[in-house]
Amino acid sequence: MNICCIGAGYVGGPTMAVIAHKCPHVTMNVVDINQARIDQWNSDELPIFEPGLDDIVKANRGKNLFFSTDVDQHIKEADIIFICVNTPTKNYGVGAGSASDLTYIEACARRIAEVADGGKIVVEKSTLPVKTAESLKKIFDSQKTETPFQVLSNPEFLAEGTAVEDLLDPDRVLIGGEETEAGNAAVEKLASVYAEWVSRDKIITTNLWSSELSKLTANAFLAQRISSINSISAICEATGANVDQVAHAIGTDSRIGPKFLKSSVGFGGSCFQKDILNLVYLCDSFGLPEVAEYWRQVVKMNDFQKRRFARRMLKSMFNTVTRKKIAVFGFAFKKDTNDTRESAAIYVCRDLLEEKAYLNIYDPKVSTEQIFSDLGQAQKMEDGSDNPLITIANDPYTAAKDADAIIILTEWDEFKSLDYKSICESMRRPAFLFDGRNVVDLNEMKSLGFDAHGIGKTVWGS
Repeated sequence: MNICCIGAGYVGGPTMAVIAHKCPHVTMNVVDINQARIDQWNSDELPIFEPGLDDIVKANRGKNLFFSTDVDQHIKEADIIFICVNTPTKNYGVGAGSASDLTYIEACARRIAEVADGGKIVVEKSTLPVKTAESLKKIFDSQKTETPFQVLSNPEFLAEGTAVEDLLDPDRVLIGGEETEAGNAAVEKLASVYAEWVSRDKIITTNLWSSELSKLTANAFLAQRISSINSISAICEATGANVDQVAHAIGTDSRIGPKFLKSSVGFGGSCFQKDILNLVYLCDSFGLPEVAEYWRQVVKMNDFQKRRFARRMLKSMFNTVTRKKIAVFGFAFKKDTNDTRESAAIYVCRDLLEEKAYLNIYDPKVSTEQIFSDLGQAQKMEDGSDNPLITIANDPYTAAKDADAIIILTEWDEFKSLDYKSICESMRRPAFLFDGRNVVDLNEMKSLGFDAHGIGKTVWGS
């Protein structure tokens, strides 16, 4: 079997690497028009950091896993074509701010229709609005090929930081197709690939629309839980309750469960906000404004939590951070990834920069270029000097030296085991610590001399 994946990003690269690893009889070609990205996949420094990904790619690359810019050739040769391109939220025209931008999806479909002779199985792997498959089918059917294309929906359910683990041992694999003889045959062909290592009872098959909607709904439900517990964290601060204790108490209810009940400075990543806004746009489009507003509130609560965190810093630090040095621990939206898309750190740092604070940022995986780009700042000033507002540190100890405050914005494991006593001694007095990710014990921080604060609870100065 020959498989082509269009898009060498966070979904396409890891997914195809694991399929190649588990299916040595399948030839896997990951294609992208971005030459620099393909060069990275073919190098020793992959463009994406995921635990375990490096070993899998290097074990299979050049054998049955290939990365190339020769899009047309590999489309022609493929039996199955995965579409794994970006579907960002539109920032223009109809649906701006909520609808998905399907420009890249349509471009892929038209490229496939132009190059392929028909008979291909085209798989939607990107997160898409319901009924996107219908649009793809119209593009393919316009070619009037002898053997029609089959469009399947196979959404990913990967969590960044555990993507390889999620692929090797998934909770479920969802495949949606047309409920016709040809559609069922296409679903079975794709299912047989996953069945090489995933038990059949975990492979769920549905119609196309159910599969497309299930992905949006899953992310919306997870994000809703985070926004719900974050709303409770504000009540906890007002009443003296401890949000971790509240979360534990309700999480032991078997009807609720403990997952996604960690209060934090806010959720981020490429999926949650984008998919909820997509759902909002669908609801508005189908004349369901009350449902749209319900889900819109999940995003509003997330924005509120990020603003609340920055405001609390200001209040605790005598209502000003102007010319104060703030050490930022973590910039990725979560641990074990170098992805910064919609990271809460971006919004908190921007708020602090508006207040004229000096930021000293450390993240073990996010590049200097990415940090400056996300913050909309130049690394060099017009006279060639370094940007005075932002410094990138090589380790957390350097970041914290002579700082007025530390803010923990990513739950990297290394932040749990730092020598905070020596860090506190290297800072200015009073030394503030704001933990937005429940990484450290705030009572312990208090004993070391910090004015310590965490989301939903205050240990010192309440």
